[in-house]
Amino acid sequence: MSRSYGQYCGLARALDVVGDRWNLLIVRQLLVAPARYRELLDGLPGVATNLLADRLRDLEAAGVVERRLAEEGNAVTYALTVWGAQLREPIEGLIRWSTPLMVSGPADDRFRPEWLAVALPALLDARVQAERSATVGVAIDGQLFQLQATRSGLGVGPHDGRPLDAVLRAEAAIVLGLAAGMLDLDGIRALVDIEGDETALRAVFAQ
Repeated sequence: MSRSYGQYCGLARALDVVGDRWNLLIVRQLLVAPARYRELLDGLPGVATNLLADRLRDLEAAGVVERRLAEEGNAVTYALTVWGAQLREPIEGLIRWSTPLMVSGPADDRFRPEWLAVALPALLDARVQAERSATVGVAIDGQLFQLQATRSGLGVGPHDGRPLDAVLRAEAAIVLGLAAGMLDLDGIRALVDIEGDETALRAVFAQ
């Protein structure tokens, strides 16, 4: 990397690779799914195009990101390497650590629903002990996500068309508060819309 702390310390060397501004947010986007350059640019509101190109080049040189040819055409997509994907665990730890910082709500900060694909497993996996399998939808800003809780863990992604036990429609801050255990469904019942089996929703959100 072009900059280094010059310290023989695991944290310092990790920050040499991912400590620059935008690097971990690029990784967050690629944890959602491999993406083309334009998709990354759209998913990172506020980043300059030349800065994104520089950061991708640095992450590729460090072995965190790799370029692949798309299945159709000659378009290039960016994806995490096996080593890069191991950043999921520290990123999820930071998301859990950030919970007090999220209490004030979004204010003027931008939000994209796909970020929930990383945030919700981070917040729910440590809390949910599924007694039954349940698949519920979360609808935010016109996008529908699917949360599938089983005894082996929680899966989150875009709705794949399968039948859903329940659907929760709510603002992002409410969904994150429920996932973090800082909000109680009974206490905010008037602020959300629930269709289907509410007990399935409670099972997924450990309510």
